[in-house]
Amino acid sequence: MIEFELVIRRYGRTVAVNELALTIPRGELFALLGPNGAGKTTAIRMLVGLLQPDSGQVRVCGIDCSRKPREASRLMGYVPDEQYLYEKLSGREILEFAGEMHGLDRATTRDHIAREAERFELAGFLDNLTETYSHGMRQRLVFAIALLHDPQVLVVDEPMVGLDPRSARVVKDLLRAEAEAGKTVLMSTHTLALAEEIADRIGILNHGQLDFLGTLAELRQELSSPHQALEHLFLELTNGHPLPAAEKIPS
Repeated sequence: MIEFELVIRRYGRTVAVNELALTIPRGELFALLGPNGAGKTTAIRMLVGLLQPDSGQVRVCGIDCSRKPREASRLMGYVPDEQYLYEKLSGREILEFAGEMHGLDRATTRDHIAREAERFELAGFLDNLTETYSHGMRQRLVFAIALLHDPQVLVVDEPMVGLDPRSARVVKDLLRAEAEAGKTVLMSTHTLALAEEIADRIGILNHGQLDFLGTLAELRQELSSPHQALEHLFLELTNGHPLPAAEKIPS
């Protein structure tokens, strides 16, 4: 479970996230949407311990992410919007390092690496240095790292970046399967068709606040547009344009 309890985060005098109140239960695939600068990545970075809230609490499975970041991180897998890999290590070496960091023994790490290599079709390049990987190969490795320790919560920021159609299908099926297995999945994406296809609920952030929280059917009802696609509804709700340049804030 993920909980944001009246969370505020500022950058100077600019409020990036403003009293965010959000609970994502076990077994739900939740899509966090919003224009550039709306506060999505700031919210995610507070969740995974990369930023501290100015006020309020962020919890994972009841654990405060600010007060007990190590305990919280062991429960989460995180796929960031940008890939950060040790390029002079092979994919296998990075996965072994990740297993050690999460406290897995060698035998378990070896078994889990084999599992993820099969799931993400990594075997053909797993022992090559990651500096030789294509963008799509790197993205598949990042997913494998995030899932290696069987986290209860999966946090994914822009999951489809650089993936070919086959890999994208694998990731879609994976996210749904993780939720259906009882895990909590938080996905932030600009790909509205993806959110429409696989998310159980959506939240739309705008100017740091939740403009909408609920299902696609509830959004259609709220906007009196029973047959419109999510893209049309999103643009209507957010006025169809990003924040003016003078108002843009770090995302």
